[in-house]
Order: sequence, then C-alpha cells, then structure tokens
Amino acid sequence: HNFYFQASNPGQFENDSDVLWQRGHVPETIVYHGRVGINTDAPDEALVVCGNAKVMGRVMHPSDSRAKQNIREVDTNEQLRRITQMRLVEYDYKPEFASVMGIKNT
Repeated sequence: HNFYFQASNPGQFENDSDVLWQRGHVPETIVYHGRVGINTDAPDEALVVCGNAKVMGRVMHPSDSRAKQNIREVDTNEQLRRITQMRLVEYDYKPEFASVMGIKNT
C-alpha cells in the first residue's frame, strides 16, 4: 500500500500550511489533519463525499455490536413509556442542500 502525492514543486509543498498529510504511527497508514472533501471544496465534516462511494469491505460504526459489551434486555414497558414522550417530526431538505447533495425527493 503506497501513497503518492505530487505538489506543483515535486517533493515540496507550497507553504507550511499545505503540510497536512503525514505518515501515521501505524505501518501503512497516512493521516490528514483537517477536513477532506471529495467533489466538494467546502467539507463541513471530517470526510464529505458528494457522489456515490463504493466500499469493498466492512464499515465499522459505533453502533456495531462488535464495539459493545454488557448487552442485556431492558424493561419493555418502561421503554414504551419513554417512546410515547418522544417528539416526532417530519421535514423537507432545504433546496440548496438537496441540490448540492443530489437529493431529488426532498
């Protein structure tokens, strides 16, 4: 697994603020300190992909049972009581967000 980046001046970046990519502490890793945008120049999260993404493997999510322990059943009646106190909403996406994200059914 090799990573290669070429700046306009090979082997160097334009200025110190461009030096955000670096080798990770774990072998075969690379780290970027900041936000990464794919098909966007204004990412508002650590990684924003505007378009389709293909994953040829597993995606680990904090809700994954592999990341949890002490999983146990709960009192169903108590949980139903809590659910009846929840605020449920419907919404429409803002047109400017929907158009940037390619969402047709807002």
